[in-house]
Amino acid sequence: MTEQRYIHLDAVGGMAGDMFVAAILDAIPSLRPRVLDDVEAVLPSGCGTPELSPGSSAGLAVLRFGLTAAEPHGTTAPHSPEQVRENEHGHGHGHEHGHGHGHGHGHDHGHPHRNGADCHYPALVRRITEAPLASGTAAEAISILRLLAEAESRVHGVPLEDVHFHEVADWDSLMDVVAAGSIVAALQGTSWTVSPLPRGAGLVRTAHGLLPVPAPATAEILKGFLWRDDGIPGERVTPTGAAILAHLVQIPQIQPGAGRLLSSGTGAGTRTLSGMPNILRALVFGPKGDEPKGDGDAVGVLSFDIDDMTGEEIGLALDNLRAATGVIDVTVGCRQGKKGRPVTDFRLLVHPRAMDAVERLCFLETSTIGLRRRIEGRRCLERIPAERMADGRTLPVKVTLRPDGERTEKVESDALAGHSGLAGRRRLAVLARKEDSQS
Repeated sequence: MTEQRYIHLDAVGGMAGDMFVAAILDAIPSLRPRVLDDVEAVLPSGCGTPELSPGSSAGLAVLRFGLTAAEPHGTTAPHSPEQVRENEHGHGHGHEHGHGHGHGHGHDHGHPHRNGADCHYPALVRRITEAPLASGTAAEAISILRLLAEAESRVHGVPLEDVHFHEVADWDSLMDVVAAGSIVAALQGTSWTVSPLPRGAGLVRTAHGLLPVPAPATAEILKGFLWRDDGIPGERVTPTGAAILAHLVQIPQIQPGAGRLLSSGTGAGTRTLSGMPNILRALVFGPKGDEPKGDGDAVGVLSFDIDDMTGEEIGLALDNLRAATGVIDVTVGCRQGKKGRPVTDFRLLVHPRAMDAVERLCFLETSTIGLRRRIEGRRCLERIPAERMADGRTLPVKVTLRPDGERTEKVESDALAGHSGLAGRRRLAVLARKEDSQS
């Protein structure tokens, strides 16, 4: 998908990992072989086969994502991750709860691990890393899993390496994380937005006993996201679903922009909600093809001020920031700050999905101790590469189509760099424009 396309998630019934996977694979069926292959590659043998199954929720056709698990007598029984969790915890969306053994909870958490598997965070990272996954899947899946593990670490006050995931004993959470990672890797460059999330209400039964809804890890992960109260109780957003959202939607307040609706998909949970379908809907948008004025998309903006770096240090920092993946442009300005100090203003344009990584680089490469970040909509006029002849030389030019139908063009500056003197470079550019007007 191109960078101008985006996917909007409508969390009607809620947000869980399996609902997300089903919704996207319903909207973009071409991703199914890749995602199912990646999930099979990471699951241990004998635990079941990932499966997509059609169904209904409140009269709507939906898709569900789950495992077809082997039965003791050699038969198979299809079930979704949510069905496993519901049987264990007594609620619809399930609670993929993790904890650290360092706070007094041992391995005796009520249901045995299959295959004696180690379900601590480092072991799951190794399992993902060592599996033969499609390009990019492992990195995205580990990023999602880390968000989940870091939240559990903070909630329970234990080191990250001690975080233990209960429900991975049935491999449902790991399956959701890897499937989501495969989807995100396949859709690099896509922007994501999400509707306000249903808060739910009441208590959820976990390995730690009854916990309030949203679960502590979910609330920790989704700080800054918008929520709504539709009056329907229960756990509506699971920790795994929360981690997927936090990984996808860098600025939760961003609203969906304009675009052409390409497809939609509906993933469902197993719980029946009163008065509404228990679904997550995905709307896939692309650029509007009927607007010659240019394509619109979202761009991240990072800005900060520096007043205590030398010119050489600033120059090196600029070079490193401009070379960073996801950075579109870096500009600087100068002004006078407090105590008469010269201040350098940095402004970076960044692809939204690279915001966190570039933000970290800003703190590493400069002396700033704070920065401002936001997502802005932008519109770019169509630019067409072309060539012009001038003084017997072929020069690359950039042709831009203006809203009134006129076009402007400019010789690429790198092509003029080899010509000595400002006057000579300008003369060459003028000759190139004349050649175009005569052609």
